[in-house]
Amino acid sequence: MAVLVTGGAGYIGSHMVLALQDAGHEEVVVLDDLSTGFDWALPPEVPLVRGDVGDPALVTETILQHRVDAIAHFAARIVVPDSVADPLHYYLANTVKTRALIETAVRTGVKHVIFSSTAAVYGEPETVPVPEDLPANPINPYGRSKLMSEWMIRDAAAAYGFSYVILRYFNVAGADPRGRTGQSTPNATHLIKVATQAALGQRPHLEVFGTDYPTPDGSCLRDYIQVSDLAEAHRVALDHLRAGGESLTLNCGYGTGYSVLEVIDTVKRVSGRDFPVRVSTRRPGDPARIVAEASRIRDRLGWRPKYDDLDGIVRQALDWEDALSKRNRI
Repeated sequence: MAVLVTGGAGYIGSHMVLALQDAGHEEVVVLDDLSTGFDWALPPEVPLVRGDVGDPALVTETILQHRVDAIAHFAARIVVPDSVADPLHYYLANTVKTRALIETAVRTGVKHVIFSSTAAVYGEPETVPVPEDLPANPINPYGRSKLMSEWMIRDAAAAYGFSYVILRYFNVAGADPRGRTGQSTPNATHLIKVATQAALGQRPHLEVFGTDYPTPDGSCLRDYIQVSDLAEAHRVALDHLRAGGESLTLNCGYGTGYSVLEVIDTVKRVSGRDFPVRVSTRRPGDPARIVAEASRIRDRLGWRPKYDDLDGIVRQALDWEDALSKRNRI
């Protein structure tokens, strides 16, 4: 039986494909519209179906042709300020199309779903680190679009009998340690990516959005999880479901917070390069601090991170940006 990876040519999805292959999973198929992903990010032997997760006919054909029994759903829009500026686009991409995908999965007999959710469902949490049983209270359309999808998956699973794992990501960073894939979207807003681009001279400066938050240095505090560790969390979640495990909702983070200014200092130190930093006003929808209470995923799935070191994550990101810039010049 095959695993369908939606958004599998994108940043996190392409790492999931590698994690499945590295673990010897027999068949993987990717569905991606390539709006932010790249076909070259995939191993050549992995089938790529170019199209939309909201297209029931295409998804049905893909599931039946490849005998899909599990879906890892990554396809989404993820930029918080963009969701504030254009919420209807985010509700379409992240909620309406997830509903269409789940309906098709139910109709075709898919047994397991792994859903890419986000710590943004917690909003501005009063408890930090944030446990999974803290009531969700998203403060931006991105978080609300993902929370509504979580509700749909839980309700559909209860009604139609499939199992699921919902993984709530904190801040994803780094690249495949073997250099096979990484964050490649030209206009990505991930802090570590843009900071490494500034260090490599690919940006004239780095912008910090607010230094007046109620945090130790005034900048936002985040929990950074290395992308291959995150992909491995998905892989062990799949193994858990295929072994008959219960449906779960789990945080994906390390339980350690770094401020924006601390990350910038780390990038400067690891790269050995200084670069201009400009302070701007806060972006709409950004919480001040959010760090995972990360014990449940270790207890329930036996997941153990391998790359939980900020210096190492920054080094991976620097190496990938350097390789990517050379690739783009070819």
